[in-house]
Amino acid sequence: MPRFILRTQINTPIEVCFDLARSIDLHLDTMKHTGETAIAGVTSGLIGLDETVTWKARHFGIMMTLTSKITECSSPLIFTDEMVTGPSKMMKHRHLFEQKQGYTLMTDEFVYQSPWGILGKLADALFLRKYMQNLIKHRNEVIRQKAESTTYPSHENPGTTLKKKD
Repeated sequence: MPRFILRTQINTPIEVCFDLARSIDLHLDTMKHTGETAIAGVTSGLIGLDETVTWKARHFGIMMTLTSKITECSSPLIFTDEMVTGPSKMMKHRHLFEQKQGYTLMTDEFVYQSPWGILGKLADALFLRKYMQNLIKHRNEVIRQKAESTTYPSHENPGTTLKKKD
């Protein structure tokens, strides 16, 4: 089963990163190149525990539909989405957040199992694993850019705002 871990440093408070990563609207922005739309379940705003979203997108020239459910959510430290129905045998994506000195470390743990037996394993080795990594890297970069380019209320000092220093 292919598995990978990606880490992204974001110069914004943990709560902001957690909410941006759960944002259906931001996810749609990160996947414009696939024509992705949210067609059922939570289709805008923030998704939470036990909620589902059904996505429709074009990958490898094929229109695909995938429904995922948030199976774990502990703000602002972790949430997990798992495929309920879709093109893979199994897909699980854990999103972990750690507040470090002056930044948030966002960690993605992604595991999936391709269909089609040996042909699926060959596709994983040849291109699918790298394709999935690149999708999540792109998504994380958009999250980082959005998080670092916006002013947010300070959670430590109410009444003040935080913004990335230029």
